[in-house]
Amino acid sequence: MWKQVPANTRQVVAVYGDHKDSPDSLVVLYEKRGATWERTGSWPAHNAKRGWTTDHHMDDERSPVGVFTLSDAGGVLADPGSRLRYRQDDNAFASTMYWDEAHQHDFDYVIAIDYNRLKGTPPYDWTRPEGVEKGGGIWLHLDHGDGTSGCVTIPEAGMKSLLRTLDPARHPVVVMGDREHLKA
Repeated sequence: MWKQVPANTRQVVAVYGDHKDSPDSLVVLYEKRGATWERTGSWPAHNAKRGWTTDHHMDDERSPVGVFTLSDAGGVLADPGSRLRYRQDDNAFASTMYWDEAHQHDFDYVIAIDYNRLKGTPPYDWTRPEGVEKGGGIWLHLDHGDGTSGCVTIPEAGMKSLLRTLDPARHPVVVMGDREHLKA
């Protein structure tokens, strides 16, 4: 996977899934300082309920494995100091009324993972360049304690840290998948 990381990338958010079918993972932020990559943060995380896939499709309840750029952010709450373009919209990100209390704040802060989406658009833009069947709307967002439909979730402190740290000038990417795929 490392070969897929662009040469000009200076920030990597790595998501290490426990195994192929697990919703449990770890998010680690690495930043390149000089010629050295340094681990500068880590948080417990969750990915999709059914784990990971290299062939993601709409509603498969698996997170896509791969290297994806991170270019846009937003949320229900006001910008906490994001360096990525941030769009606050309490209606676009609001949880649906039927969600239980644990999910009411999932989208307070989100970072769009550029999987099957148009960079430079709000995270909630549902345009799918590779077609709707390939899924989309894959985000880093607030953790609710269990697996997702395809997103990666981390605690609020981690989201705020990433929003304040990820810098478009440093070309951030997310490298995500189960440990077996990440080793390959």
